[in-house]
Amino acid sequence: MQRQVGSSGNYFVKEQDMRVMLMSWRVAVVALCVLASAARADVKLSQMFSDNMVLQRDMHVPVWGQAEPGEKVTVTIAGKHAVAIADAKGAWMAKLGPLAAGGPYTLSVTGKNTLTLTNVLVGEVWVCSGQSNMEFGMTQVKDAQAEIAGANHPRIRLYPGRMSSAASPQNRMPGEVAWQECTSQNVASGGWGGFSCVAYFFGRALHEKLNVPIGLIESAWGGTPIEAWTSADTLKTLPDFKARLETLAGMTADDRHAPTGMYNAGIAPLIPFGIRGVIWYQGEDNVWRGYQYRTLFPAMIKDWRTHWGQGDFPFGFVQIPPYHHGRSSTWVAELCEAQSMTLKAGTNVGMVVTRDIGDVNNIHPTNKQDVSKRLALWALAKVYGDKNLVYSGPIYTAMTVEGGKIRLQFEHCGTGLIAKDGKPLTEFTIAGADKNFQPAKAEISGNTVVVSSDQVAAPVAVRYDWSEDAQASLFNKEGLPASLFRTDDWPGVSVNAK
Repeated sequence: MQRQVGSSGNYFVKEQDMRVMLMSWRVAVVALCVLASAARADVKLSQMFSDNMVLQRDMHVPVWGQAEPGEKVTVTIAGKHAVAIADAKGAWMAKLGPLAAGGPYTLSVTGKNTLTLTNVLVGEVWVCSGQSNMEFGMTQVKDAQAEIAGANHPRIRLYPGRMSSAASPQNRMPGEVAWQECTSQNVASGGWGGFSCVAYFFGRALHEKLNVPIGLIESAWGGTPIEAWTSADTLKTLPDFKARLETLAGMTADDRHAPTGMYNAGIAPLIPFGIRGVIWYQGEDNVWRGYQYRTLFPAMIKDWRTHWGQGDFPFGFVQIPPYHHGRSSTWVAELCEAQSMTLKAGTNVGMVVTRDIGDVNNIHPTNKQDVSKRLALWALAKVYGDKNLVYSGPIYTAMTVEGGKIRLQFEHCGTGLIAKDGKPLTEFTIAGADKNFQPAKAEISGNTVVVSSDQVAAPVAVRYDWSEDAQASLFNKEGLPASLFRTDDWPGVSVNAK
């Protein structure tokens, strides 16, 4: 018996052949379904894990990814094993270690399939974040050619994050991101002129002193305000930003100014990767909102620590340098004051002063070597316990009025206070109750500074370096500059800025 197939009537197929064809189709469909199911079942790792990576030493480090719901996943490295079971959504996380510094090792992840990562080291891992002065790449730094030529350190590893903004927390950065060995080619490639020079010089200094592998995770983007780097969980508790969060639905990947956008795209994908701490270089995009920064900055630090779940990890930051921002001569001072207040009120927080190594005509000073050296001094002293290091310049602590003079007291005086180049101290002003500041004479007396002016008979307040282009004149003998300060709390120009 033959049955016509099709409407044109111009060909015929035997019924038996038709059954064979239908059976073949069914087998093919079943095979495709099996393959698709197997693909879904494959164990996958977070984007944070790749060949050449560094895992944080001396702590239980999270390793995470996706698998079939209920699937058992085993992670192995250097004789250590950790097991996790994928949850109902297929997410799994194992806690590996603690591990001692060393390597290279092979890390294997086994479920229904096995993933193998090679050339893995264990050492110290730091997140390096902020805006353009952190993003500033190796091809633009002072002595760039020589620095790049010498940047071959196989036990330093780089994770060059790719930046965008997002309306909700992401589990990966855009594009393909992977760990790299530190080579001349890799530090000069990608980003804004290559890998972050502040991150690289910081990592190099730690590597030289600690003699352990160093992992540097760059997540920085120029022109971004601090609120962009803070999660919605925290911003919605701040009156200035609660309403603005409602406008995020239509944002694009280029909306770097949008509140919480950079946190979602640049920080959330990193969490909860095991880290030692964070270095941060940002503030220029908030420079006219110094009073608001007093709240925003400590809120962001607490926010990251809360989400990371590693306790109060070390957080070192760079105080912005002098620069002609325009409009108000005290914008920079009020932003730097907010940074100093975060230092004084914070736990496990460090601050680097750059009053002497900025460029009032260039918002991106090219001397990033000294910036990073000072960050490394703080880390080596406070994080890694080298008690012999002087890691900070003088920080104002208190004042006393002595007749027509004011005596200023400081901490972090090192082996003594000095004036730059042995010249008289400059950039000190003094005022009476009328708040009219006059240029002042300032003299070092032991570990104090005595300030006076013939124009102010009954002084009540002193300010130092209180302008956008003031250059540091007060140092300790270790060559570290004093931070700007004021002894009064009179309202500034940014008090109502939002």
